[in-house]
Amino acid sequence: MQTNPEIGRSIMVDGIRTNYHDVGDGPPMLLIHGSGPGVTAWANWRLTMPALAKQFRVIAPDIVGFGETVRPQGFSYTMDAWVSHVLGLLDALGIERAHVVGNSFGGALALSLAIRAPQRVGRLVLMGSAGVPFPITEGLDAVWGYAPSIANMRSLLDVFAFDRTLVSDELAKLRYEASIRPGYQESFAAMFPAPRQRWVDALASPEPAIRALPNETLIVHGREDRVIPLANSLRLAELIPRAQLHVFGQCGHWTQIENANRFNDLVMRHLIE
Repeated sequence: MQTNPEIGRSIMVDGIRTNYHDVGDGPPMLLIHGSGPGVTAWANWRLTMPALAKQFRVIAPDIVGFGETVRPQGFSYTMDAWVSHVLGLLDALGIERAHVVGNSFGGALALSLAIRAPQRVGRLVLMGSAGVPFPITEGLDAVWGYAPSIANMRSLLDVFAFDRTLVSDELAKLRYEASIRPGYQESFAAMFPAPRQRWVDALASPEPAIRALPNETLIVHGREDRVIPLANSLRLAELIPRAQLHVFGQCGHWTQIENANRFNDLVMRHLIE
């Protein structure tokens, strides 16, 4: 019988049954996924977890509202709620402090987490990150406005990847099927209804708080990213005192997939040195 690799372990977090992956030994590291339709921690980090688990304990949850984590009836999807969910997970796992890697929406959540609970966050990695104000891109508007169909999913995947060879009909079908599992589209549609600029603004942290971050921070971006503009990472590099920035050319929003080995090496060096 074939098992679904997107289903990891299960733990109760403040009454929410949370799906998460927990691999490797060593200092704890939290991976926070993005906000695409049908996204799961495994889909986002499947090429990252095995590499980083060689030296770290890698925790990759499905954030509430996404993936296989239970969606509570009438849940209010806000940054406060997402930060509380992440902190509750760390508490449930007995983890006092972890390095945090955030992708896109997950980058905004990682920033918020570091600002609101600085004692819980070690080093930061922000990849294609939201978290500062920007005019919503056509790409992000299309991602958050996704209406389920294989054709729509295929066109979205084309927006995510610079390298179109990564985008197959099989992958589009797989991600489409993920996006229509019971409860998935309902919670997704409830998170980012139009007009969507307000949700970009809601993910942003105050600039003075970003400037005050003490964390060693690696910022990574694909130059051809059509979902989150490169200007975001340039701004974050200006604001965060202990930041370094790496830009991948010929790369879209999928840095961790399009440049998996290089991305993993960068992250490993940043967290170890």
